[in-house]
Amino acid sequence: MQNLKDIHIGSLIKKRVTECDINMSRICNFLNCDEDLINEMYLSDSLNSYHLLKWSKLLEYDFFRLYSQHLILYSPQASIQSNQSKIEKTSLPQFRKSIYTKEIVDFVIEMIDTKKKTKTQIIKDYKIPKTTLYKWIAKYKRPDNN
Repeated sequence: MQNLKDIHIGSLIKKRVTECDINMSRICNFLNCDEDLINEMYLSDSLNSYHLLKWSKLLEYDFFRLYSQHLILYSPQASIQSNQSKIEKTSLPQFRKSIYTKEIVDFVIEMIDTKKKTKTQIIKDYKIPKTTLYKWIAKYKRPDNN
C-alpha cells in the first residue's frame, strides 16, 4: 500500500500511466498541453485540482482519494471538534471522518501483522476508536498471523 503520509502525486500519476500503457500524444491531447508540461507534472509533488481531475478521468483512478485517506489517518481529531461550530454553518457538503475504506483497514491490519505499530499506538496515532480497531482485527486479520 502507498504511504499516505507523504504523497508525491506526480510519481503516482506516472506509475498509473505506465500501468495503463497510454501514449504521450493521447495524454497531451487530453490535457491540452505539451510533453514538457506532462514531464513537469510527473516530477511535481503536487498539482492543481483542475489537472488532478483531468488525470483522474484519463487514467480512470481517483487521485483525490489519496488525499482523503491522508485526512482520515493524519488529521488531528481535536481540531475537528474545536471547529465544529464553523462546520455546521457551511453550505458546502459535509463528510463524516469515520468512513474508512478497505485500503485503510488493510493498511492498519498490515501494521499490526508486521508489528510496525501496536494496537495502542494505532489507536493513539490515527484516532481510530478501540472498538472499531478490534472489530477490524476480528473481521479482517489473516488466520496465519494470530
